[in-house]
Amino acid sequence: MQFFKITFLILTTLAAASANAQVSPDAQKSSLGKTIQSQTAKDILGTPRQLLVPESKCTVVVFIGWECPLVRQYASRLNKLKTKFADQKVRWLAINSNQHDSLSELQQFAKKLKFEIPILKDVGNQIADQFAATRTPEAFLLNAKGQIVYQGRIDDQFTYGRQRPEVTTTFLADAIEDVLNDKPVATPFVAAEGCIIGRVIQASESKDQLAVTYGKQISRIMQKNCIGCHRDGEIGPFALDDYDEVVGWAGMIQEVVNDRRMPPWHADPKHGTFSNDCRLSETEIELINQWVDAGAPEGDQNQLPEPIQFVEGWQIGTPDKIVRMRKTPYKVPATGTVDYQYFEADPELTEDTWVCAAECRPGNRAVIHHIIVGIRGEGDFGRGDRHSQESDWLAASAPGSPPMVLPAGYAKLVPAGSKLIFQMHYTPNGVATKDISSVGLKFLDADKVTHRVLTLEAANTRFRIPPGEARHRVDSKFRFPRKAELISLFPHMHLRGKAFKYIAKYPDGGEEILLDVPHYDFNWQNGYQLATPKKIPKGTRIHCTALFDNSKNNIANPDPTKSVRWGDQTWEEMMIGYFNVAVPRK
Repeated sequence: MQFFKITFLILTTLAAASANAQVSPDAQKSSLGKTIQSQTAKDILGTPRQLLVPESKCTVVVFIGWECPLVRQYASRLNKLKTKFADQKVRWLAINSNQHDSLSELQQFAKKLKFEIPILKDVGNQIADQFAATRTPEAFLLNAKGQIVYQGRIDDQFTYGRQRPEVTTTFLADAIEDVLNDKPVATPFVAAEGCIIGRVIQASESKDQLAVTYGKQISRIMQKNCIGCHRDGEIGPFALDDYDEVVGWAGMIQEVVNDRRMPPWHADPKHGTFSNDCRLSETEIELINQWVDAGAPEGDQNQLPEPIQFVEGWQIGTPDKIVRMRKTPYKVPATGTVDYQYFEADPELTEDTWVCAAECRPGNRAVIHHIIVGIRGEGDFGRGDRHSQESDWLAASAPGSPPMVLPAGYAKLVPAGSKLIFQMHYTPNGVATKDISSVGLKFLDADKVTHRVLTLEAANTRFRIPPGEARHRVDSKFRFPRKAELISLFPHMHLRGKAFKYIAKYPDGGEEILLDVPHYDFNWQNGYQLATPKKIPKGTRIHCTALFDNSKNNIANPDPTKSVRWGDQTWEEMMIGYFNVAVPRK
């Protein structure tokens, strides 16, 4: 059953930032050798603390932001490092310089994540300016004289939207060991990766500060493109629905939109027109640049647009049936990696049922990256031969994706006696929690169904990717045994996926690129909805081409020294070109 073979992962780390950004790691300046002047700042409980104290042999200063996903991933690791060097005269301080992080939010962060390092609030980013810190988390190690002898990353495991299977280099711990052993730090600088510190922005003198404001333009861009995910209760790791929050993330917003990483869209615009294309226009990007350069002015609040009224509860309306994944909650640990979890649920359908709308509803959005619900029939696992136009995929949920709502007369068939299989991908966020997710179904009377919707695939399960190969090609094909309407496309690979392309080869000899994804991103596996369904003649072949990067230059590669074959887990690989079609019901 192909449903069990998809490993649809969407990491909701902050905007998946990269090294080519406006304030990129490559552009960071080293503060090595600089002597830090001690100053007093209050911690989040109101206790005054000095940056430096004479009895410490070295001091670790880590800049943090409570909403930054990388900070949350590293919180428990910093606790362990503090414990490791206990009683060795190593002093630990965390600094929060974000203008948009309140004391109460930082207190909740420390409590929920059991963060053991004192957090100092850096009002007006004076401490960040003295260190020339740019990101969170960014670590600095000071020797007994207050000189910076290490600056940069904590270790090499977590990065923007990707992570190594395990730590291979412990930059900060190694630097501490060197100082404690009176040795020069072997690796003194490793460019930090993470969220840009939300400093108080200084306006450029060359810009008219009132030309572009939050009230007039930026709030509308946020409404249109961002707050569907970035609002309370949704998958975005922080909210972008009011000025106080947006201004704190202004630098980060500018970075990710200029790199075209947010909103996440990976299709080459030269091929295909898609109804869910979420790219910003060049005009919108330029407005954001002008706004940040001008100091991110708020402008006139009377010019703000009316707030969007998001649908509460089921977006598909009241379901005809709600099916929970299980009766008791699944326990999600605070940290670590959780394998894909599968739960079988009985929808108790005693007759063939046509589903015209389906919505996967996360029970705990904070730790769920995706839900896929498949159909398991009696005896045959709900699917026929791959080329028989049978389907076992019912619905899915991912960040920013709408529920399945089919056109009038279109529906998916759930045979009588079928079970529903929930594939759950949980991503611990530092706090142990629980989840019961569900799917809501709306039915269509059989006599009103004009078209059956099927999820088909062009898959190759017999490939072998050689070790170290940076551009290994794998092909797959599917032939349409009868005419159909093509509705959407969904390419799927794992961590070594590099690029994916769909080509239609028509019976008359013509060819057409349906979708080209030149920079496939496992973290944001978009589905591509055709703006207008495409008529596919009988005999048309769908030809899919995938490229895989099994080299050491692929940071997410679990092991570049091994050959890779088909497999369910993310350290293995898949090559599937999914696509939805509609066929007239006979």
